Amino acid sequence: MIKNYIFITGGDRGIGRAIALRFARDGYIVVFSYFRRKDMAEETLKKIKELGSSGFYIQMDVGSEESVRESANLVGTKVPYINVLVNNAGILHVGKLEETKLSDWEEVIRVNLTGVFLVTKYFLPLLRRSPWASIVNIASIAGQTGHIAASAAYAASKAGVIGLTRRLATELAPHIRVNAVAPSFVETDMVRPFIQDPEKRRRVIELHPLKDIAKPEDVAEAVYFLATPASRFITGQVLGVNGGRLIC
Repeated sequence: MIKNYIFITGGDRGIGRAIALRFARDGYIVVFSYFRRKDMAEETLKKIKELGSSGFYIQMDVGSEESVRESANLVGTKVPYINVLVNNAGILHVGKLEETKLSDWEEVIRVNLTGVFLVTKYFLPLLRRSPWASIVNIASIAGQTGHIAASAAYAASKAGVIGLTRRLATELAPHIRVNAVAPSFVETDMVRPFIQDPEKRRRVIELHPLKDIAKPEDVAEAVYFLATPASRFITGQVLGVNGGRLIC
């Protein structure tokens, strides 16, 4: 039986964990990275095993070329190939342009955009060894519209992810498909400060025609669809998981 492998950056919690568990339920061997929270990575791996699947985690800084290169080499000694790469790791920055320090800008771009570039570059050999392969990048509605509370740095980084996705879809075809998912607000630790107050939560809900806030599992299902052979003729696309927000 041919095994399928997935590598997820930032798979220790939130959207990354939901993606890991979705693929684990379908029998994928799940490999993922974490940056600081090894305890969360342990918890994710425990849940993967409870679903009857297997895998392992590594510590990696997606914005460091040395860290990514070493991690790709390490993963390559443990698995024969990677079918699916999900570039999920990212940081959120909120603030007006005048309040954004150059160091803030550079860190957001380093993690959110340069991280996608580096991980894709160094994991490409493992993707090319696979019988079939696809990449899904986690972008954001902030990269599609300026009517979002996130900073210019965050919006620019996610717009860059969308542009990189479209370019790579052309460059890596036909063997590797490349798509992106662009969520709006999602119930994660990163977004919780914006929705924990009942009045703030109500206002966020009202932004979406579906009158709800996405759960990490909603994003995971979109990633699963785009990543797997069921969407074999889809590449270079951005799937919005936004409750219809872009239509209003």
